[in-house]
Amino acid sequence: MAVEQFVSKTLELLQEEREAEIEEARIWQENVSLKDLQNKGVCLLKLHIGSQSTGLYGRTIVVLEPRKYLGFLFLPSNSFGPGDIVGLYDTGGCTADSQISTGIVTRVSQASVSVAFDDSKDGLSFDTDALYNLLKLANDVTYKRMKNKSHITKQIHKKNNRPSLIPVQSLEFFNSNLDNSQKEAVTFTLSQRELAVIHGPPGTGKTTTVVEIILQAVKQGQKVLCCAPSNVAVDNLVERLARCKAKVLRLGHPARLLESIQKHSLDAILAQSDNANIIIDIRKDIDKAFMGMKKMREKGERMNFKREIGELRKELKTREATAITQILKSADVVLSTNTGACLDGPLKFLPAEHFDWVVIDECAQALESSCWIALLRARKCILAGDYKQLPPTIKSQKAASKGLSLSLMERLIQMYGDSVVRMLTVQYRMNSAIMEWASKEMYQGRLTAHSSVETHLLKDLPGVGCVEETSTPLLLIDTAGCGLSEMEVTDEQSKGNKGEVDIVELHIKALTEAGLKAKDIAVIAPYNLQVDLLRQKLSARHPDLEIKSVDGFQGREKEAVVLSLVRSNRKGEVGFLAEDRRINVAVTRARRHIAVVCDTQTVQNHAFLKSLISHMTEFGEVRTAFEYIQDIVPQNYTRDHKDTKNNTSANSSSKQRGKDQPPSKAKQGQKKPSGSSSTENIAHAKHSKSGITALTEEEQNKKRDSEIREQVESFLKDLNRTELQFPPSYNSHDRLLVHQIAEELGLVHESKGEGKDRCITVSRPLESTTAEEPKQEETKEEAHEQETVPNPQREPPSQPPLDLKSLHLERMKREQQKREETYLQRKLDSKLKDMASQRKTKKEDSK
Repeated sequence: MAVEQFVSKTLELLQEEREAEIEEARIWQENVSLKDLQNKGVCLLKLHIGSQSTGLYGRTIVVLEPRKYLGFLFLPSNSFGPGDIVGLYDTGGCTADSQISTGIVTRVSQASVSVAFDDSKDGLSFDTDALYNLLKLANDVTYKRMKNKSHITKQIHKKNNRPSLIPVQSLEFFNSNLDNSQKEAVTFTLSQRELAVIHGPPGTGKTTTVVEIILQAVKQGQKVLCCAPSNVAVDNLVERLARCKAKVLRLGHPARLLESIQKHSLDAILAQSDNANIIIDIRKDIDKAFMGMKKMREKGERMNFKREIGELRKELKTREATAITQILKSADVVLSTNTGACLDGPLKFLPAEHFDWVVIDECAQALESSCWIALLRARKCILAGDYKQLPPTIKSQKAASKGLSLSLMERLIQMYGDSVVRMLTVQYRMNSAIMEWASKEMYQGRLTAHSSVETHLLKDLPGVGCVEETSTPLLLIDTAGCGLSEMEVTDEQSKGNKGEVDIVELHIKALTEAGLKAKDIAVIAPYNLQVDLLRQKLSARHPDLEIKSVDGFQGREKEAVVLSLVRSNRKGEVGFLAEDRRINVAVTRARRHIAVVCDTQTVQNHAFLKSLISHMTEFGEVRTAFEYIQDIVPQNYTRDHKDTKNNTSANSSSKQRGKDQPPSKAKQGQKKPSGSSSTENIAHAKHSKSGITALTEEEQNKKRDSEIREQVESFLKDLNRTELQFPPSYNSHDRLLVHQIAEELGLVHESKGEGKDRCITVSRPLESTTAEEPKQEETKEEAHEQETVPNPQREPPSQPPLDLKSLHLERMKREQQKREETYLQRKLDSKLKDMASQRKTKKEDSK
């Protein structure tokens, strides 16, 4: 495609994306009242100005507060944060007509919110007696900057040549701990004349490699502009480069920078420059003139103050421009977000050819048009990222489907292939059992685990005990057939599953009781509704526990990850889960342990998720939700005889689950952490070696099912036995079969013990036991007659399968009733206590 065609198409798609964003904001504002907007945390109503001052570039910093004179001491709960773009409105509403100005939030506290306004264009003045509304806005600055750069690229006409090479002498690396793939990537980047792409899968040290590349460039006397799509990614690079004593400068609004790197910001360095005192004095004069203007009531006097403020601001900008230019030229590495590298920011003070290299980190997460803002400032570009993780966020599905979601990194790889790419292949994060699934499915099987992480487990951490949960890197908790369906909600865009929330809570409890700190655990859910449900359940008890959607953990890692996949329905719909890259991100955040809670019958309808389930089944520990359900519904629950309809669908799903579930196998050459190798598998291996024909996997499953069913039915026939215990040597697949068969026959089944001592006990239901006591008085002949009646599928006639969902709801009702009774009893006790106290007082008074 010609350059002009490409640019025209990009501009068209950017316009579609912008229109989708505006339409979303319009619908939001038109259909939701101001009060509801405030309840949702995106609007603050009836604020007054507490104070104001002048900041960098003549910005006005306004502190907005609630009406303290009416007793409103704190702001209502809200989602405002530093860096948010906001609109200031009069109290008439939040429409375009009532908007006064836009600004950026610099600070938020319980009692106030500070906003920086760039009022140099229209000379804003604020009425301290008036009331204002504050509303979060969509960001049109980024759109305008990307559109502007896309127009500029129309002037560029370069031949589509293959990238050329330049010779590189032997290198002395700053970081002596680089592995071979990282060293190769550094050398390759330095040898490229125009373009190099560093593909860094999860945990492979991409940022470490990028830092080494930048340091090598600085050593060669190159000026480097380093960008990334997010402030967090840029700040991460600033921290790493500053440790290496590089002369770095961070551009961007001070409110959007991490506190630890503030000293490298333009504001901080400018404050230490030779012009700093003069600039401070000018700002003081502006503030003094502004205060004088507020006191004046006559229009003429106010105009004089306005003119004086305008002249002072002009001088301030001149002084700041001189100081900023000196600071920019003296820096070896200038860092900003992609859109922060635009020509209407500080970089306008530098000549166009100042930078030799442009480095864009996390390039796969950025819109291509945002990358061009920085790329046009240098002759050589280095792109780093992982296009197998989260793509750029696009609101317009139409624009995304037409190619807007395709990142520059992915497009260049498609064009040039391996000639411009080097992939990092040694990962330093995940246990090899976690890594191998992602390696096979997303990275052509090229990843290897470093020896320091290859076999590390939670139990190896200081203070963490050795239990089953901390001894396995992979744990699959299967809710299939347990009645834990997803919630029926009106919002089609979000889903929840309260049953999975309960199971996640129990697993978090097991991990923390074993000694793992909550701050080392991530709970991830693909849907916002599930995130909210999880927070409601867990945040109070575990305040350090991070619970977020997949997007919130990109670029992060935790010792343990608990992933709730939510979807559980008869149609097998997976919806949002079909985005493979999101699942890849979620799983690869884990270092030592990943637990996946899901309905395998539902999620296995998607091929990528099926591969994850298969991998966890083969190389990890598999549990059925029945092992947790006893903590969710009452143990040994006695059902009424009227609930005797045969739930055939539950039975058939249980049977099907038993047929489809393959056994857990230890990976060849690696000891399985849970120690759950079955004797049948060992015997099978021995027979294979001796030349005897081995049973197929399906035949083994049928054989095992038959053996366990025979034991359970034998227990049923023996009326003198009240309990049947299965040995701890049973693996997870065998335990699953026991639960399913016991459930099918209406028996009580319960898991007991921990780790290697974990076993299952099967017993008769309470109804069945009491009903059978008189039978023991039967004569031997009657008992003999009963046993000779042919009944190939013996089932207790009055015991239908458990409706776990109904039992769970009943339990919740009983708990609510118990809470209400406790409350009333306390109220009554308190009243009786008061009455007794009053009687005592009366007696004392009468004496």
